[in-house]
Amino acid sequence: MTSAREVVVTGLGATTPLGGDVASTWEAALAGASGARTLENDWAEKYGLPVTFAATIKVDPAEVLSRPETKRMDPSTQYAIVAAREAWADAGSPEVDGERLGAVVSSGIGGLWTILDGWDTLRERGARRMLPMTVPMLMPNSPSAYVSLEFGARAGTHALVSACASGAEAVGYAADMIRTGRADVVVAGGTEAVIHPMPLGAFAASRTISLRNDDPQRASRPYDIDRDGFVLGEGAAVLVLESAEHAAARGARVYAKISGVGLSSDAYHITSPDPEGTGQVSAMRFAMQDAGVGAADIVHINAHATSTKVGDLTETRSIRTLLGSDADHVQLSATKSMTGHLLGGAGAIESLFAVKAINERLAPPTINVDNPDPELQVPLVRDEPVKLPGGDIAAINNSFGFGGHNVALVIQSA
Repeated sequence: MTSAREVVVTGLGATTPLGGDVASTWEAALAGASGARTLENDWAEKYGLPVTFAATIKVDPAEVLSRPETKRMDPSTQYAIVAAREAWADAGSPEVDGERLGAVVSSGIGGLWTILDGWDTLRERGARRMLPMTVPMLMPNSPSAYVSLEFGARAGTHALVSACASGAEAVGYAADMIRTGRADVVVAGGTEAVIHPMPLGAFAASRTISLRNDDPQRASRPYDIDRDGFVLGEGAAVLVLESAEHAAARGARVYAKISGVGLSSDAYHITSPDPEGTGQVSAMRFAMQDAGVGAADIVHINAHATSTKVGDLTETRSIRTLLGSDADHVQLSATKSMTGHLLGGAGAIESLFAVKAINERLAPPTINVDNPDPELQVPLVRDEPVKLPGGDIAAINNSFGFGGHNVALVIQSA
């Protein structure tokens, strides 16, 4: 344990393929809805793309933000600001000295739309037509910077980049900022906006993305024997973390505790996980030790589970290795089956889902698993939510990223 300071979650915000806020996103997740849809554009014809669908944002940020804001922010930053404002309001807009307020908002790729649009402008129209705000818009730290500007956070503003583990690592780093005494409140999360023909083409070339064009809503199918890759998603989720003392002093509502953070790296391959799952086991073990919980305390896991052939089963083997027979009592959810894969935003929305699951004692379902892979080694929540037990319970949120990044968070009932 980094220190004795307890970290609690007091605010939640999100904009996702399932909804424009937390309530609509969570309601859709519990109902087993899919955010995947056919893209209404000519990308497939124009660029020869083999994939024609993605899990696009449900609510256009232009419906929420002012026109000047959308003009100076990349979509990744727009999503982060929408989620951060909701989370801050949900936390009761805490009064906190800016010197004691931090911001940690990550993106796995950054302002891709701004980069590529800027290059098109330069190539086709020349340097004089470039937007003056191009660099501040494309910076991967732009979402975190704008969140710090929004709330006056001066304890530190950070943007950790660890591919698909970025959002979860941001939450873990924020928790450590509080536990080490750097801050009393931290706005933390992840965002991504890369539904663009270039990443779609690149992921298709790497054979990691589903090509189930005739049935987009059933394309993301973690643990199903017929899974053929992930569905690209977009959106953001933000959590307001707070020291327990600070939250209690202002009478804040508390959703759950972030009680354990575990980090490791595979040093195995730039895209594939270590098939032995050694790093994944280490990250989960570190998080449990940090939280002071045992295998019998873990009742729910929100899995990284992207719907790829190799990754899904590596994770469940890692869970079985870690928990042993106690894995038989874990309720495993793979929510990317509904949201798609938000890349740098994935770990944040799945942390939020784990907080909601613990708070409401309800594990969200995994959809589209018609034929479970016989090698699946942990009980899977399928199609309908499952009640979690009462008492003091704990969940793990797993996030793994290209480059061998492994992040596990332990989330406990408050």
